[in-house]
Parts: sequence; structure tokens; C-alpha cells
Amino acid sequence: MHKVELKQFIQANIPTSEQIVLQIGEQFDAYTILKNEFFLKEGKLSNEYLFLVTGFMRSFTLDTEGNEVTTYFYSANGVVFEVSSFFLRSISTESIQALTDCTGYTITYEKLNFLFHSIPEFREFGRKILVQEFAAFKQRTLSLIHKSAETRYAELLQNNQDVFQHAPLKYIASYLGITDTSLSRIRKEFAKK
Repeated sequence: MHKVELKQFIQANIPTSEQIVLQIGEQFDAYTILKNEFFLKEGKLSNEYLFLVTGFMRSFTLDTEGNEVTTYFYSANGVVFEVSSFFLRSISTESIQALTDCTGYTITYEKLNFLFHSIPEFREFGRKILVQEFAAFKQRTLSLIHKSAETRYAELLQNNQDVFQHAPLKYIASYLGITDTSLSRIRKEFAKK
């Protein structure tokens, strides 16, 4: 297995033998997607789970007026999937799009479940990833309620610099729950500091 980054990601998240890591890695396939292409489109079933090696992606949905609202950003060395559609086997209400050319490794729902049922260490790995993703989602939801736009911007700037290198400002504004104009004002204020 030459899937070095995938192997390192697995080993960083579960203590297990080289043999188990190889077994897990065998179930993943190399994947490439070009800038602006879709990993998942709204209205489709999410059937692939991606470990992103290089590149940057975003998920988004449409509001009641048909405007795109960015719901998440995905950076290299992380996982990309639409959890509800993937695990509940339901149609996705979100799209996931590459903002840069991306590479990684995918695994299908069937193969992932095979690993869950056959390798106890992989169940722990999956549980850990799901808990991390759920916690991040919960923190983001609460920040939209409890924190000012300026605080949300500062935290995004501190915790995810990739966003500012790869995402257009309109995507960042929608992710922060603010208008493009508000984001411009906040950026100017931060530049003065």
C-alpha cells in the first residue's frame, strides 16, 4: 500500500498494527476531482466517504430564496462526506464542491460497513471521526447563536487559514452567516488592528 497519507491518518487516530492499517487501506481507492467539480450534488445519495489528501472543498445548500449558503469547508488531511445522506441512506440536501483540484482516497458505504463489522479497531476509528465531526458541527451551530460575527470571523481566521486562501469571500460570508458587505467591514476593522 502506497497510500502514505491515508496510512498516517489512520495511525494518528487509532493505535493498531501495520497489518490492520494495510487491511483498511486496501478498501480505499485513489480519487481525483478538479476545481469546481462536485463530489456530491443535492438530490443524490452520498455513497462515498473521502479522505482528502490535497485540495480544498466546501459543502453548501440553498436557502428559501435559492441563494447558496456554505455549510462547511474541508481541508487536506480530513474526511469529506455528507453524514446524514451517507449513514441514513437518504437523499442529500447539500452539495459538496471542489474549490481547488483535489486528490484523496474514497471508500464506498458498503466497504466502510464491511470494515466496521470486521475490524474492531476500525469501529473505534469511525466512532472517533464521527464524534469529532459532530462536535465541530455543534460548536459551529452554537457559535451562530452565541457569538458575534466579528468573533466568528476571528475564530475562522485563527483556526482555518486555508479558507482565506481558497474560498471566495461570498462563500466565507455565507458560512459566517453574514452579508458580503458585513464581511468587508469586519475585514477592514481587522486590518486596522
